[in-house]
Amino acid sequence: MSYVLAIDQGTTSTRSILFDGEMTPVARAQEEFPQHFPQSGWVEHDPIDLWTTTVATCRTAIEQAGISPSQVAAIGITNQRETVIVWDRITGAPIHNAIVWQDRRTADQCRALRDSGHEQMITDRTGLLVDPYFSGTKLRWILDHVDGARERATNGDLLFGTVDSYLIWNLTGGAVHATDATNAARTMLYDIRKGGWSSTICKLLDIPMQMLPDVKDCAADFGRARSDILGAEIPIFGVAGDQQAATLGQACFKPGMLKSTYGTGCFALLNTGETPVVSKNRLLTTIAYQLGGNPTYALEGSIFVAGAAVQWLRDGLQIIDDAAQTQALAEAADPHQDVILVPAFVGFGAPYWNPDSRGAAFGLTRATGPAEMAKAALESVGYQTRDLLDAMSADWQATGVQSTLRVDGGMSASNWAMQFLSDIIAAPVDRPVIQETTALGVAWLAGMYAGLYPDQDEFAASWVRETQFTPTMDPNLRAAKYESWQKAVQATLSF
Repeated sequence: MSYVLAIDQGTTSTRSILFDGEMTPVARAQEEFPQHFPQSGWVEHDPIDLWTTTVATCRTAIEQAGISPSQVAAIGITNQRETVIVWDRITGAPIHNAIVWQDRRTADQCRALRDSGHEQMITDRTGLLVDPYFSGTKLRWILDHVDGARERATNGDLLFGTVDSYLIWNLTGGAVHATDATNAARTMLYDIRKGGWSSTICKLLDIPMQMLPDVKDCAADFGRARSDILGAEIPIFGVAGDQQAATLGQACFKPGMLKSTYGTGCFALLNTGETPVVSKNRLLTTIAYQLGGNPTYALEGSIFVAGAAVQWLRDGLQIIDDAAQTQALAEAADPHQDVILVPAFVGFGAPYWNPDSRGAAFGLTRATGPAEMAKAALESVGYQTRDLLDAMSADWQATGVQSTLRVDGGMSASNWAMQFLSDIIAAPVDRPVIQETTALGVAWLAGMYAGLYPDQDEFAASWVRETQFTPTMDPNLRAAKYESWQKAVQATLSF
């Protein structure tokens, strides 16, 4: 029997999941790694941590399954997007810590680009807004602040990549410097309509184009992982950014289908088909996936803090020991306290896009305690999702957004959070049997390219719902609660 190994390199941990020939997960391994916060609003990773946890979890998953590495037919890679790594072309040594997608250090640089009138050109080409979230200004920051970096990059001595590129380069022993279209589309350097790096934007940001990776389809030949790393030479046949991989794993192949992933952040993608849709509500136009040279586009809403709000309860306030405790706390919360948490810890994402805002809480009383704060943290995710879905519905009326939302990610396991989500968006919420949809998406890409897994239609037919949550909240209460959220957001923005 052949297997597919999915590498899911996330923001707080790296996971490797082994899928069998029936696309069933049979072994998994996960390792957390340190987060580095050099200054307020700055977030970094040590790239070596990303690499070592990748190798360790791959080896552990294969060992747990009790199989030979030679039985792995292909590798799929999915990754935290927008995070920037620059490394030496010869030695592979990173020249700086990875600057993480959450990092806001280039807010002033982005403001200067907007003030100079460049945002419309950048949006027209990339589908993105000018924001520190994306890779372009992070890359420029490294070239500006590491001694000799720009000269070395100009001379061809340095390589840039998002995390997928860095892992591919290391797995292949430096033989392949490549990315896929979905990751390229998140850099603010890639023309999503023409399908290539934008020389105009690279020139504007003073980024030498020779340091950029080759861009391939999501299902393509990305080289071979070396046998001295994983015990056998294994082809890498699938790559997609984490949110696009989840879109694939949720089988959202038809225009109008919608999924939302709840990890560190929350990301909703709406499949809009073969034509990129320009948002009037500050959503992003992006590539959902690219197969056979043909991109399928999406509207995306990005929320920076979802599961991270629960981590804050654990690590910052220290009122919980484990994320699973939030459900019991939320159920025990005083229903007469309307506490609202606006978790803009690293600024607002869609549809507000304010990198300077910070988090706030409203409605606190002397009786407010851990239960009410836990409830507010879970509710904040539902409110933010409602913001995104309302914007999507206003933007895309060609076929219409399908009423059912497919969900995945760590927080989707919380029945309380998913019921509130259904209540506040007034629509059904479907949770699939296989909730590792991000890993499943790239496993399917790699397995399909290897000839092991079925085509798109058959894969879509295999999607199975585990639970459907349907709205039970009184419409008047829903309207009142959402109005309170909107007031809290406006107050936070004005502060």
